Amino acid sequence: MIALILLNCLVVITVVVIHYEFLFHLTAVLPKIRVMHRFRIVIGVLVALVAHMIEVWVFAFAYYFMHNSEGWGHLEGSFNGSLMDYSYYSFTSYTTLGFGDITPIGDIRYLTAIESLTGLVLITWTASFLFLEMQRHWQPKE
Repeated sequence: MIALILLNCLVVITVVVIHYEFLFHLTAVLPKIRVMHRFRIVIGVLVALVAHMIEVWVFAFAYYFMHNSEGWGHLEGSFNGSLMDYSYYSFTSYTTLGFGDITPIGDIRYLTAIESLTGLVLITWTASFLFLEMQRHWQPKE
């Protein structure tokens, strides 16, 4: 049980730090880009999507580790054990889309639950960040 909690915490801390670093550097770089502001927002969205994809893959590798190690549980269903299957499962969990064709069995379920919560928080964080960026530069000039 302690190992499960530690693994889940390690994965969550890793993705939160990744997200923070992407947004922190984006805050510094966006104002320096010499294009119209609307394109800066597009760049911000694309960079945020890259951050989310990296975070999903962190979870996917954690699923890979758990599935291929004894005592962590496994994934079953429409699943052949490829890295794409792990990433697909991770994307559906991260975005809270939900799963149906791949089902977690055993302790791996807890990582699935924490990934959904983490994805919800990080996606909301991104939306708030982008809203503030738009608001900062899209105010009408007096």
